[in-house]
Amino acid sequence: MGKINLTRLFLGGLLAGLIINIFEYVLNGVVFASQWDAYMKALGRQMRPGAIPFFILSAFVAGIGVVWLYAVARPRLGAGAKTAVLTGAAYWFFAYAIPDANYVAANVAPGRLTLAICLILLVGVVLASVCGAWVYKEQANP
Repeated sequence: MGKINLTRLFLGGLLAGLIINIFEYVLNGVVFASQWDAYMKALGRQMRPGAIPFFILSAFVAGIGVVWLYAVARPRLGAGAKTAVLTGAAYWFFAYAIPDANYVAANVAPGRLTLAICLILLVGVVLASVCGAWVYKEQANP
């Protein structure tokens, strides 16, 4: 079992983060933008000025996180797409599904809109995990 290759982890994480950013932008900024605008207006709120850069940065951090999860699972589950799919789905469950369910239950986010985006992001996070895992290679023991 080799050590975690931090360079490959970071590079794979950046690729995964780029994919997550693309999915989130297309979903929230294009496809469902008018629904989000209507919801925010109904609440009498508007997005904070620094929200978009924060969302972009957090998606890159999420990409690094999903590849890290793959890297730590790889010695136990084996290298490859199957492990990347499993770790991507696990990451999505804890980072997206549970928080979104909490927001809907607390009536902080609109149910159908949040559910649709969350389910589509399952595809995005799994794809990000597989692509990030493709870049990741373990460091050989010296």
